[in-house]
Amino acid sequence: MSTQTWNANPTIFTPSAQSYRQNKTESLWLSHGDEDTDTEEEDSPIDEQEIFDLIRSITDPEHPLTLEALKVVSKEQVKVDGTRVFVEYTPTSPACGMANVIGLAIMVRLIRSLPQRYKVRISMTPGSHQHVEQVTKQLNDKERVAAAMEVDALMENINQCLATAGKRGSYDDAN
Repeated sequence: MSTQTWNANPTIFTPSAQSYRQNKTESLWLSHGDEDTDTEEEDSPIDEQEIFDLIRSITDPEHPLTLEALKVVSKEQVKVDGTRVFVEYTPTSPACGMANVIGLAIMVRLIRSLPQRYKVRISMTPGSHQHVEQVTKQLNDKERVAAAMEVDALMENINQCLATAGKRGSYDDAN
């Protein structure tokens, strides 16, 4: 985590209890009679709730709280159009020095989780940060993202953010 705090006193919100996996009735595990077919998984569409479930519990790089708890991401900021995924996020402050890291953590989580056929676009909420255009451009440049993913110190920070990914609720619920 970062040693410098850009927003020492963020507003904390209650995470949503809604989840695709919690509301789904069938098991994620195969029973003895089920067959595992790769084509079924490849063809099944992914919706906004599933994308939100993937990113909601990423930990903020400055605070031991999830992006959902800080209202950095919400289900309303996620759009899926076929194989194109759009995620908009809102940094906790207009001068947030971790805006790039947050966006990169979201991008890495989705790259690692989604089939390759999905194209991901990450952007910041317009007017939410002093460098919205520059950060959005960097996050959607494949070469810059690939180069950032090769920096060990940066990936260590991102992997710390992703350590809680996939867990629900606040940081306390994740432990």
